[in-house]
Amino acid sequence: MATEFDLVILGGGTGGYVAAIRASQLGLKTAIVEKGKLGGTCLHKGCIPSKALLRSAEVYRTALEGDKFGVTINDVTLNFPKVQERKESIVSQLHKGVQHLMKQGKIEVYEGIGRILGPSIFSPMPGSISVEFADGKENEILIPKNVIIATGSKPRTLPGLEIDGEKVLTSDEALQLEKLPNSMIIVGGGVIGIEWASMLHDFGVEVTVLEYADRIIPTEDQEISKEMQRLMKKKGVKIVTGAKVLPDTLNKDNGVQISAEVKGKEETYQADQLLVSVGREANVNGIGLENTDIKVEKGVIVTNKHYQTKESHIYAIGDCIGGLQLAHVASHEGIVAVEHIARKNPAPIDYNLVSKCIYSSPEVASVGLTEQEAKEQNFNIKIGKFSFRAIGKALVFGESDGFVKIIADKDTDDILGVHMIGPHVTDMISEAGLAKVLDATPWEVAHTIHPHPTLSEAIGEAALAVDGLAIHS
Repeated sequence: MATEFDLVILGGGTGGYVAAIRASQLGLKTAIVEKGKLGGTCLHKGCIPSKALLRSAEVYRTALEGDKFGVTINDVTLNFPKVQERKESIVSQLHKGVQHLMKQGKIEVYEGIGRILGPSIFSPMPGSISVEFADGKENEILIPKNVIIATGSKPRTLPGLEIDGEKVLTSDEALQLEKLPNSMIIVGGGVIGIEWASMLHDFGVEVTVLEYADRIIPTEDQEISKEMQRLMKKKGVKIVTGAKVLPDTLNKDNGVQISAEVKGKEETYQADQLLVSVGREANVNGIGLENTDIKVEKGVIVTNKHYQTKESHIYAIGDCIGGLQLAHVASHEGIVAVEHIARKNPAPIDYNLVSKCIYSSPEVASVGLTEQEAKEQNFNIKIGKFSFRAIGKALVFGESDGFVKIIADKDTDDILGVHMIGPHVTDMISEAGLAKVLDATPWEVAHTIHPHPTLSEAIGEAALAVDGLAIHS
């Protein structure tokens, strides 16, 4: 059996299903092929479940610190199975919502493995899709005019650190823990590693982070990294930077034991379990790329600014093309790809305008250039910083660590980057993102009257501080 479509999307994650909805809006007959569940990694193994656990960890920590707020809570206990139950309930609710959106948009969903076929009796060009069903049902052939590859990514592993799901885990297995360990070694102090370190510590787990670079969250502004490391250590998380983990020293006889080379010396670390958090790799194997002229470089699919591959009718978006590997980026790449297919002439994405978030405690959010990047690009810069310690709402909230930092061009007064660490900054970064989109100056941000008392006042004060005019510093 063969069915014709205007567009077939391989992968029903955030990028894939958003692209399908936009295609439906534009009148394209659309299908998604998804081997797992609609919503993909973000909904089932990433963004949503991890943030649900982080929220439970935050509530637990707050309950333990109730005395600070004049609230005495006796016998605070953590019911981890209930925590997991709540997480699954949230994921299930959102999953049903995505399924409803597919029905609403009349988008066909094929639950199976999709592979791109080469030229055949179905099409003179590569791009027909063979769908292999898990239940043994006969393969189905889809014949699309266009294809979007949105196959996402999976946790990267280190050679020699075999993932067994019991003592050595990735974030996929960690999300399914039935009980918390007493201690955890986390290999990797990037975004995912620090979120897990924060969460596990707040749940009462003893955490050690081993980071190969000379600082944690190395893609963030250096001052943000330094502050995060200070605050993590203040909480009680052990952070070891410049640590070259030696996989061949892994011993799993009694919990886990592993050594790392630190400052020329071999140090040994022990815990109940080990979490490997060293980034993610694109899912590009087993999808039929070898039947096309599509180029793969450094493990990711190569595209142009419209997300076309070397086969102009086959597009690719999201984690499988590398880049920022963020769900909101994949969504917008999907929209751009679909609008290009529909000849709507969409504007290419400016990745310098994309906000990034880390949902640890404290939170981190940023948009634009770091101070180091601005200097490397030869900008003549000026900087404004403002601490949450001078913000009334932060004191009321009970979390006054952190700051807002704004980097501007001295010559044009344009904002180059905004970096935040502190309470709820992931909910505040969109103001900075809008400022970047509108090419705003610190003066314009400062003269946006920020309501009092709010955490957002820190942004207005940091904007004033760029020109030495902060009121409360």
